[in-house]
Amino acid sequence: MPSGFRINPRPPKIDPALLESFRGLPTPIVSDNMARMFAGGSRLRPYYKGAPMLGVALTVNARPGDNLMVHKAIDIAEPGDIIVVDAGGDLTNAIFGEIMLRWSAKRGVGGIVIDGAIRDSDVLAAGEFPVFAAGVTHRGPYKDGPGEINVPVRIGGQTVAPGDIVIGDADGVLAIPRADAKDVAALAHAQFAREAAILAAIADGSVDRRWVDELLRAKGLAL
Repeated sequence: MPSGFRINPRPPKIDPALLESFRGLPTPIVSDNMARMFAGGSRLRPYYKGAPMLGVALTVNARPGDNLMVHKAIDIAEPGDIIVVDAGGDLTNAIFGEIMLRWSAKRGVGGIVIDGAIRDSDVLAAGEFPVFAAGVTHRGPYKDGPGEINVPVRIGGQTVAPGDIVIGDADGVLAIPRADAKDVAALAHAQFAREAAILAAIADGSVDRRWVDELLRAKGLAL
């Protein structure tokens, strides 16, 4: 194959029940149960108005400013895949726009995450197809390559491997390594239940706030 071009095989399919166990879990709660070490890039913001994103990573390592292999990833994506593109965080050229969005949606792609720029942002932002990106520019991409598909990539400080679970909402994007996903899901659901109980206690006036003073005293503050 040409130097700098690579398309690796897909990893084994993930258990659909494991994937679905993350539906409805907000990214902050999942992040809390990954030791808050997996930021997923605070600069990666949503450019759409639809439901939270959930799917399995189809990764692309692209040359900054070039989207040839992103096009190929869309062509080979399976329904529900989240295309995760490491474009080096460069905002000089857009990697994704309206035409690619329409083709991605037609193919059944579950969303796209780009550590790089998009364009046609008004159209993308008004739609329901999940798009997360680092910024916007009107300047279009090159289509020369090189690039790689189904390799580990780095987006906003987090490594994403092919087949990882990817979630996204108004607070950003997070990738959960598939080897850790079962444990993370269980911990996140437990925290979700605890926080629901706290919210209910706030609503009915029974919330216990003694922990604030207890923690301050433990840190040496006389109250």
